[in-house]
Amino acid sequence: MLLAMASAVVIGMIVLGTFISPDDRGYGTHEKLGLPACAMMEITGIPCPGCGVTTSVALAANGRFLDSFINQPFGLLCAIGGVIFALWAFWSHVRGRDIYATVREFRLGRWSLWLGVAMAIAWVYKIVVLA
Repeated sequence: MLLAMASAVVIGMIVLGTFISPDDRGYGTHEKLGLPACAMMEITGIPCPGCGVTTSVALAANGRFLDSFINQPFGLLCAIGGVIFALWAFWSHVRGRDIYATVREFRLGRWSLWLGVAMAIAWVYKIVVLA
């Protein structure tokens, strides 16, 4: 299951990079996938913590890593992290390791804390950039 999820991440990024052009506003690329506009942005004018992540992933999938970082640093982190996870899962599978057991050994609380901090910093950055 984890290997399938990892593969889906890479396939999703390839699809984003091939078929969906990043929105010039720096957010809203998810709308091209048929998803609704960000309600928080529409109501308050302030971007939500995830605003720009899909756009940044699409930029990274197109090989525009600097643009991806400038647009939404957390989006680039997600793109790179997804690819690293997929490569790790595939390599672990090839070597016959139990991917689920290895993931359970990670200190997910600590990782979640650092990801939350990274997302919060990127959110403040996005608010400043769009102001």
